[in-house]
Amino acid sequence: MKLLVLLLLAVSAWAGPAEDCWAQRKRGRLAEAGSCFQGLTRSPVPLLRAEGFWGLGRFSDANDQFRVAEKMDPKNAAVKVRWGRMFEERYQPADAAKLFEEALEIRKDYAPALFGMALVASNSFESKAVEFAGKALEADSKLVEAQELLAYLALEDSNPEKAVKEADKAIAMSPEALDAMAVRATIDWLNDQPSSEWIERILKFNPRYGKAYATAGHFFVINRRYEEGIRYYRKALELDPELWEARAELGVNLMRLGEEEEARKHLEIAYNAGYKNAATVNSLRLLDSYKNFKTYKTPTTILRLHKKEDEILAIYFQQELDRAMAAFHKKYRVKLGAPVQVEVYPDHDDFAVRTMGLPGLGALGVTFGYVVAMDSPSGRKPGSFHWASTLWHELSHVYVLAATKHRVPRWFTEGMAVHEETAVSPDWGDRLDPTVIKAIQEKKLLPVADLDRGFIRPSYPNQVVVSYFQAGKICDYIAQKWGYDRLLQMMQDYADRKATPDVIRGRLGMEPAAFDREFLAWLDGQVGASVKGFAEWSKRVRGLSELAKAKKHDEVIREGLAIRDLYPDYVEAGSVYEFLSEAYLAKGDKAGAMRQLADYSKQGGRSPATIQQLADLQIEAGMKKEAAATLERLNYIYPQDPEMHRKLGSLYLEAGNTSGAVREYRALVGMKPLDAAGAHFDLARAYRAARKNEEALEHVLLALEAAPGFKPAQKLLLELNAK
Repeated sequence: MKLLVLLLLAVSAWAGPAEDCWAQRKRGRLAEAGSCFQGLTRSPVPLLRAEGFWGLGRFSDANDQFRVAEKMDPKNAAVKVRWGRMFEERYQPADAAKLFEEALEIRKDYAPALFGMALVASNSFESKAVEFAGKALEADSKLVEAQELLAYLALEDSNPEKAVKEADKAIAMSPEALDAMAVRATIDWLNDQPSSEWIERILKFNPRYGKAYATAGHFFVINRRYEEGIRYYRKALELDPELWEARAELGVNLMRLGEEEEARKHLEIAYNAGYKNAATVNSLRLLDSYKNFKTYKTPTTILRLHKKEDEILAIYFQQELDRAMAAFHKKYRVKLGAPVQVEVYPDHDDFAVRTMGLPGLGALGVTFGYVVAMDSPSGRKPGSFHWASTLWHELSHVYVLAATKHRVPRWFTEGMAVHEETAVSPDWGDRLDPTVIKAIQEKKLLPVADLDRGFIRPSYPNQVVVSYFQAGKICDYIAQKWGYDRLLQMMQDYADRKATPDVIRGRLGMEPAAFDREFLAWLDGQVGASVKGFAEWSKRVRGLSELAKAKKHDEVIREGLAIRDLYPDYVEAGSVYEFLSEAYLAKGDKAGAMRQLADYSKQGGRSPATIQQLADLQIEAGMKKEAAATLERLNYIYPQDPEMHRKLGSLYLEAGNTSGAVREYRALVGMKPLDAAGAHFDLARAYRAARKNEEALEHVLLALEAAPGFKPAQKLLLELNAK
């Protein structure tokens, strides 16, 4: 009973001893703070002991004491919140959120718990962060932390004007609102001001407050100004070498720019100090895995591929990398200052490590200045993505970021990248999907001036996907109406640090609101029929599926032809194109099936089996040139199919395209097929046709090494030796 009374007294007077210790630390008086926390560990009250151990970095001991405190008073919201705050600080967001939610069940409008929920949401860039922080302030108008967080969130949303207002409110509430001052300083630095009065005020209050520079580092990184972000993380550590989060972020971002040796050093220091969040642990594991990769270098490129697939992917990735860079060098009129490094990950989890802590990134690739990381085709379900389209998308970022000196809103750089995908070929890029259709129907597309919010802090599921689509269509619209050079002029404006509304006014001659109206009218002309017909298509395609199951082929053809063009972009599993082709084949009409599959491919369908089926029909019909083009398209989607390379190599060899035949048979050999002798023999034939007899001899000998009695290879060997 006595302990319970002490606990209740400590909770009600938490602003006393524990808060004094934290205040000493905030003021940079670390020795005094350490003594203060040490004293708390000797308190008879479990909650205060927990605070003491927490402050000393003895988190396991603190956790034990929080558990005792909660057991003594399970209905005490303050205990749960403080315990949750420690979990949140120690990168355990799920545990923290659970405790904050339990606190809110006890006290519905408990401001510290609402603020805790805001912190958890902000760490994953959730829109609810702003909502929770606002509710916390409604419950306690003097909660400075919540006001500071609103300033931070506004700047993450690319709204510096609002960030300034929110930060100034916090500073007016407390002269110790150092995090609000850090937001103000960061805004100055983002605007290329070499100094800021706000950092002077911060360091006057606490000369060791490295967190201010770490805050700046965070904002430079999420604005893709990685080199500057690294500089600010270094400054943070100069003031406070034990700022482990900043050290880990420094390591992660050095790694993103290819500075792997120094990255490992900082990550290991943070890890050994007990800072073992997911980004730190996974980044160290990824660095360890690099021994399994092979690096290919040219004067302008660095290509890193996993050893289990480098022999095949190097052929295609290097070719496409060179082609894309030549195209972008000409289009963007930018000369890069360093080689471009492309990393291709067969394990999606390894690729995901590269994107941790960054908002609004696509799930297939990411660009850090001159470094591109992306999934391998083998890291995804066959046909689920177009690797070449992804590569061009990311390389566009390299050039746009270089051209704008990394001073460009996310919507524009993503829009340019999406635009460039389909500029290469109409069947590249993503199709109009049901998610986007729903957003258009519900009028959820954002104004161009606010479009960055759709990438940074989405307010509904899949808003990032919708924002990619919208940004790409905006760039399509500008290029169509004003010409491609207008996009280049906008890039120059962004390099000069102009805001989107000013760029729209200056380059397009209209107010942003007028642009939005005209763009939406244009977009309706592009996709309006599909949007309007989607409900009918959805209903009738289900009926089409039932007709197909019942093998009512004539009815499938009649209904399929009636509804296919209501939503022609749908080329996923269960597309109308496939239902129709199957019905035509069942009736023996191969030409009809081939027409549907050709349209499927033209619309961007990516199922390897379906595309192979089209190629087989074309070969059977004597349309070998068309079949080669079909299989060539499949190379950009899923090049890990040995039978596809065998077929395409044969078509190219027959057509006299010896370089194409060599490439395809090299890929086949690189896949180490079961019929190694046949693969080497075919490659030898291609080399011989290309008049490369030395290479032909090498591979015919390899064929005979695999199968000594292989008569065609023996014959070819005799022919080669006779010359």
